[in-house]
This record gives sequence, structure tokens and C-alpha cells, in this order.
Amino acid sequence: MTGLEKITSQIQEEAEASARERSEAARQEAERILAEAKAACDSMEREAAGRDAAFLENQQGRAASSAEQQRKLVLLETRQEIIADVIADAYRTLKEEDTASYFLTMEKLLKTYVLAEDGEICFSAADLDRMPADFEKKIKEAAKEKGGSLTLRREPADIESGFVLIYGGIEENCTLKALFDAKRDQMQDRVNEILFL
Repeated sequence: MTGLEKITSQIQEEAEASARERSEAARQEAERILAEAKAACDSMEREAAGRDAAFLENQQGRAASSAEQQRKLVLLETRQEIIADVIADAYRTLKEEDTASYFLTMEKLLKTYVLAEDGEICFSAADLDRMPADFEKKIKEAAKEKGGSLTLRREPADIESGFVLIYGGIEENCTLKALFDAKRDQMQDRVNEILFL
């Protein structure tokens, strides 16, 4: 081998060794970059899974909250219907009482609403027809106890049940419907307490 060939051979060996070193360094650098990229992808996948889980949990919480709100609304509506039915039944029962019980109720109402003035009392045609014989006397006694007087009007009033008091042209509506309407909120509260509390 000549000197030139030796030098060329040595240069080639050094170049190959250098290329191998650079290739190995590039391979190691590529592996490092790939490992970092894989770690970053794994981290992003975990974050995405966490966000998905949080989103799913949030959606489930909203759905549960909405379902609970709907349940409470239905429960409230049902309670209100039950309360309204109880009050309607009470009204019907009072209106359809037997004559003696009905007029006992009218007497109690009269004692509550009669004024210490002179006036008239009006009943429906049905109530005038079934009125007990001694009830007109009870009307006069109730008015007298308060310091007033009442005259029973013989012509029927256009009402279903209860009575209307007239003092100096001013009417006091004491029909069962008017009394129930006026006390509806109090009755609803009381029925609610009895049934649900």
C-alpha cells in the first residue's frame, strides 16, 4: 500500500467513524424527541380524559338537578291539586249538608257577620223553601245581640248558598262561595299543614 492509499484509507475510516458517531447521536436525539412527544401526548390524553370526565360529571349533575327540580315541581303541583280538591270537597259538603246542619252553619255565620245596624238578609230560593220555621226568629235574635235588627227578605236572592246582608244599600256577600274565596289562602295553608307537614 502506498502512502497515498494509507492516507486515503485513514481518512475514509475516520469519516466512517465520524458518520457512525453522528448517526448514533442523531438516533439518540430522535429517540429522545420521540419519548418527549409520547410523554406530551400521554399528558394531553390524560388532560382530555380529565376534561371529558369533568364535563360528563357536570352534565350528569345538571341532569340530576333538572330531574330533581322537575320532581319537586310535580310534587308541588300535586300537593296544590290535592289541597284544591280538599277545599272543593269541603265547600260541596257544607253546601249539601242536611237542612238542620246547614242552617246551624248559617246561624254561626250570621252571628259572625251581622252588624249593629238595621238591615235585611236575603237567601236563595232553595234556602227560603227549606228554612226551618224558627230560623227567622234566630235571625232577629242574632241581630239584636249585636245591637241591630234584620228583616228577612221574602224574595229570593240570585245566589247558590249562604246569604247576603244589606245595610243601607251596601251588600255584605256572605255566600259560601264568597266566604271560601275570601279565606282560600288561609284554608290552603291550613290544609297543607294538616296533610303535608
